[in-house]
Amino acid sequence: MRLLLVDDSEFVRRAYRDGLTRRGFEVDLAASAEEGLARAQSEMYDVILSDVHMGGMTGIEFLKSIRELNLDVPVVLLTGDPSVETAAQAVEYGAYRYFPKSVSLDVLEEALHRAERYHAMARLKRSVLSSAAALDWSGERSALEGRFQSAVNCLWVAFQPIVSWPNRHVHGYEVLVRSNEGTLKRPSELFDAAERLGRLVDLGRGIRAQAASAMHILPPDARLFLNLHPVDLNDATLYDEGPLTQVASRIVLEITERASLDSIPSLPQRLLDLRSQGFQLAVDDLGAGYAGLSSMAHIEPEYVKLDMSLVRGIDGTPTKQKVVSSMAHLCDDLGMHVVAEGIETAAERDALRDTGCELLQGYLFAKPESRPPSVRWD
Repeated sequence: MRLLLVDDSEFVRRAYRDGLTRRGFEVDLAASAEEGLARAQSEMYDVILSDVHMGGMTGIEFLKSIRELNLDVPVVLLTGDPSVETAAQAVEYGAYRYFPKSVSLDVLEEALHRAERYHAMARLKRSVLSSAAALDWSGERSALEGRFQSAVNCLWVAFQPIVSWPNRHVHGYEVLVRSNEGTLKRPSELFDAAERLGRLVDLGRGIRAQAASAMHILPPDARLFLNLHPVDLNDATLYDEGPLTQVASRIVLEITERASLDSIPSLPQRLLDLRSQGFQLAVDDLGAGYAGLSSMAHIEPEYVKLDMSLVRGIDGTPTKQKVVSSMAHLCDDLGMHVVAEGIETAAERDALRDTGCELLQGYLFAKPESRPPSVRWD
């Protein structure tokens, strides 16, 4: 693995270089963020390991500059002075991990190897997409069109509860798209096909129709959380009077934080139109993408959903606990509800409760089913 180590302390650079070299890493050194940025512009690295507090450009500023240069390369940050503020900034600009300098070399090595695998998958995906774009895929497109239309014709939705843990009450259900088309059963495959074919709008309409037709099977006091791709905000039918609009007061539209909202014209007016119909809004996947907290400022949502990368293993990660606690208190001050998703263990549940998160979602409580499933409260 080729690694770039950025730190303004010669002692720290040598110590990490020696330790990582003995473990098989090929380590290049940079004595400042500016030097590290220059190296990253001219060389290819599997992972970048950087100090947070440096003279001149800080590690956070360096991370932001790297993201403008390369969206894929994982950046692991080290600091001798951990704080909620810098951890939140690290999440905002897409740091892969954030560690105190007291972290053991074993833990650091494991994180670096995981980061390398993540980077390899990201590069492979970009390579495949680039190759597909360069080929004449008219025959493949025709076959994919047929499979995609078949998938849209047999769409159905599953429900996963979102619980208010202190009250032992079901607050609502997230609706998750499914299809009986054998080759496009996974939602990721379905959305990838829609994007390649330019048919995201058609898929969005199909999902909304299924959600509206299923409202009658939900408890009357339960909200329905429905994912929107940013492209859906450009679809005029979203704002028309229809079955979904008739139950808008029970609908929370989740707008994913992974995708940019910059391409949506007149975004404030569109959000105002949705709210005037009775819909509430949520920012989905907060902490997963590079847009960061800016989506909260654009949307001013009623709900914020934390990405499962912040939730998974939170009981054993003090930095995650600080970041989530900070986000939960910020959202509470702004009048926003926080939903933590991806919870699989009682330890994660209890750690999230201690951070101030009351609305929880995950396999610990119930897996998605075609009808609202029973919740496990134990």
